[in-house]
Amino acid sequence: MSDDLKQGLEGVLVTESELSKIDGDAGKLVYRGYTIEDLATGASFEEVLYLLWHGHLPNAAELDEFTDAMIEERHVDDDVMQTVEQLADADENPMAALRTAVSMLSSHDPDAEADPTDLDANLRKGRRITAKIPTVLAAFARFRDGKDAVEPREDLSHAANFLYMLNDEEPDEVLAETFDMALVLHADHGINASTFSAMVTTSTLSDLHSAITSAIGTLKGSLHGGANQDVMEMLKEVDDAEQDPIDWVKTALDEGRRVSGFGHRVYNVKDPRAKILSQRSKELGEAAGSLKWYEMSTAIEDYLKEEKGLAPNVDFYSASTYYQMGIPIDIYTPIFAMSRVGGWTAHVLEQYENNRLIRPRARYVGPTDQTFVPLDER
Repeated sequence: MSDDLKQGLEGVLVTESELSKIDGDAGKLVYRGYTIEDLATGASFEEVLYLLWHGHLPNAAELDEFTDAMIEERHVDDDVMQTVEQLADADENPMAALRTAVSMLSSHDPDAEADPTDLDANLRKGRRITAKIPTVLAAFARFRDGKDAVEPREDLSHAANFLYMLNDEEPDEVLAETFDMALVLHADHGINASTFSAMVTTSTLSDLHSAITSAIGTLKGSLHGGANQDVMEMLKEVDDAEQDPIDWVKTALDEGRRVSGFGHRVYNVKDPRAKILSQRSKELGEAAGSLKWYEMSTAIEDYLKEEKGLAPNVDFYSASTYYQMGIPIDIYTPIFAMSRVGGWTAHVLEQYENNRLIRPRARYVGPTDQTFVPLDER
């Protein structure tokens, strides 16, 4: 057994997966053999969920059946909603509130007591969790603004229904399409930190709700899911300072500050998802009659690429995209979870197929040969 230490498990192969492939040098991302570019522009989030969970893109009949089944699960039980409202009133962190709500959903799941490895039961549970997260998140955002929750509709897509529940207004086609694309782009991304958390929990033969709750807790951190919120707060700081964005970045770097949204553990070039969202951010700005956020972002990107050799990740452009859609900044990360739950569920299913308890080792570097002294002599 090797004693080589790999801090953060960087570069360590821990499993084989059929779900997503990342080529960090070429800037490529693939879900089950399909490029992210093709899926983002040609498939709905529901189609991508089906692909991840069932191994192939659905035909029309399969998609209709799957979509109808998802729609049937959008309602959230009253006691869960009451808890969500209490958390909103207490000004709880949105990710913490989502973590609590998802854990609580298991108390109403008809398959809660099913064998953890039961594939059909897990598909049903995954469908319920995925369908209910938008309802929980939209309600939380409204409760803390002193508004009532909006009941989900049965005639809207997963993406459009969330925007409707958030704003109590049906989104136009451009906004719905943009948000659907963002969900597709975030659905899976190899063995990232939150996915690995879900896999570790699963490997103990715990249940799907526990695995997803573990993943949400991991995604909450600023080094993982919280980066998109940090990006938008940074851009707003630049705008509020009424300063040239390049000058602002130079000052920030001189002060030892980190510019959010740049660098990635896997990609050595521009994140392919950032390429797609940067174009969509531009289109939203053009539609709104202002390219301020897009131009500020591209100026920062160009400078850091030329001077520091840094490339943006998906968070850098998802931030301005969401902001131009009127989405509150502090629910960007819960929206990430709303999408990534598709990938988490898929990896949980895959882990159960060929499970082995995940149990790494640590190199002990503490004291040795200590002499024990009885309590009355210390």
